[in-house]
Amino acid sequence: MAEPQSYESALDAIPGSHPYPRSSRYHDAEIGIHTQPDGTPVRYVKRRLLPPISANPEGTATHTVSGGERPDHLGQRYFGDPAAWWRIADANPVLDPRELTAEPGEEIAIPGGFPGGGGGRHGR
Repeated sequence: MAEPQSYESALDAIPGSHPYPRSSRYHDAEIGIHTQPDGTPVRYVKRRLLPPISANPEGTATHTVSGGERPDHLGQRYFGDPAAWWRIADANPVLDPRELTAEPGEEIAIPGGFPGGGGGRHGR
């Protein structure tokens, strides 16, 4: 049986048809293909590994958490997209994104690349 065409080559030519939008944490994840015993190919997203968290990566700012904030609020504030909260979660040592905003007064890392961003302190 011939190898199925990858999502990258089959779908990238069609606007809006990529399996994950550009803002998704999985957009750049590699798509794997598992062939079942009956020969049926099954596509899946391969494991997405995070780079090590460094103490002070260039372009990282800090944010002091205020009461009532949520990860999606921070995604909107720093990246103009509430779905971009995952970028902040990736820059901090948390398993559950709710841990980012659980403790008012806690300082969390905000990765570079946000509009008007750079280094510096950001808080309310």
